[in-house]
Amino acid sequence: MAREAAGGAAELLAAAQAQLAARRLSAAEELYSRFIARGAGAAAGPGPAPAGAGRDLATALNNRGQIKYLRVEFAAAMEDYTAAIECQPAFEVPYYNRGLVLYRLGCFDEAIKDFRKVLELNPQFEDAALSLKQAILDKEEKQRRGY
Repeated sequence: MAREAAGGAAELLAAAQAQLAARRLSAAEELYSRFIARGAGAAAGPGPAPAGAGRDLATALNNRGQIKYLRVEFAAAMEDYTAAIECQPAFEVPYYNRGLVLYRLGCFDEAIKDFRKVLELNPQFEDAALSLKQAILDKEEKQRRGY
C-alpha cells in the first residue's frame, strides 16, 4: 500500500516537472500543489517516509515557488521557498531563489544572508557568488545615496 502511494506520488511529481519544463505553468502548479498536499499528509501519517521524500517535497515547494515568481507573486513565492527550506534545510536552491526575490525587493541584508547560506552549502554555486557580490554592491550604493 505504501509502495503504491509512493509510486503515485513519484508519477505526480514527474508529471508536474514535465508541465513546468513545457512552460504550462497553471498545470504544473496544480500538480505540484497536489503533490505537496500528499507529501504533507504522508509526513503526518504513520510509519517512516520513503527515502528522498523530504527532498522531493522541498523540490515541489521550490518549483511551485518558481512558478509564482514567474508570475511576479513574490510574497507567495517566498512562502514556498521558505517552506522548502524548512522541509530540507541543506537544499541550497530555495535559499538562492528566496535571495533573488529579496534582492529584487531591495531587501539586501536578507538577500545577502540567503546567498551566503547557499555558498556555505555549495561553494561551487557560481550564480549565488555573483548574486552575493551584486547585492553587496547595490547595498553599498543605496547607503552611499542615503536611501
